Amino acid sequence: MKKIVIIGASSGLGLRMATDFARVGCRVGLAARRTDTLEEIKALYPDRVAVSCIDVRATDSVKKFYDLIELIDGMDILIYASGVGFQDPELNDSKIRDIVDTNCTGFARILAAAYRYYRETANVRPGQIAAITSIAGTKGIGLAAAYSASKRFQRNFIDALEQLAYTQQVNVKFTDIRPGFVRTPFLNPAIEYPMILSVNKAAPLIETAILRKRRVAYIDSRWGVVNGLWSLVPQAVWKHVSLDI
Repeated sequence: MKKIVIIGASSGLGLRMATDFARVGCRVGLAARRTDTLEEIKALYPDRVAVSCIDVRATDSVKKFYDLIELIDGMDILIYASGVGFQDPELNDSKIRDIVDTNCTGFARILAAAYRYYRETANVRPGQIAAITSIAGTKGIGLAAAYSASKRFQRNFIDALEQLAYTQQVNVKFTDIRPGFVRTPFLNPAIEYPMILSVNKAAPLIETAILRKRRVAYIDSRWGVVNGLWSLVPQAVWKHVSLDI
């Protein structure tokens, strides 16, 4: 029985994965700022589910994270699905702070805490850290500058942890999930996004990538092609590109 902690499990992809993993028999520790939907899952699978109210921006987030691990008696996989994002061409100060506090500071503190946990415990049974980043981390996007920069930060942080794990001989694998557009509350419902996936389509692809321990997974594979093309565009050309996300 796998023991999985999901940070950001109250809606969208996190909620769907929480339900799926509990249904198939995993022990799951579910965390989010809002726990009403998590309590509903716990009511369905009371012997498999533990719930914690964790705000990754708060100073007590790491302690609550470790407490949640204890509630399910260990952690084989961390899935970090928490995040915020906005179109913000006006560069609103409060929106920038919210994105950086959640997607950068909160992200780094929780992943670092998971890494330290595995450094102490994963000598025999390997651990895994999986995080939902985004294809938006490939290049800086003007309409969502703070968001795209935060997703680049997340990618680099995962890469750095992998290098550190190799250096310190820590038995942990990393999975960087890079979705394109998924129909969640993040997106503007008035916009027709290209190659958009429903949560019901995207979540099983993410779950498969995690369970297969893929190092990087684009959701879906078409975005891998787009990402490769984007990465080749020089900044002198990129600055003329207009993207609506």
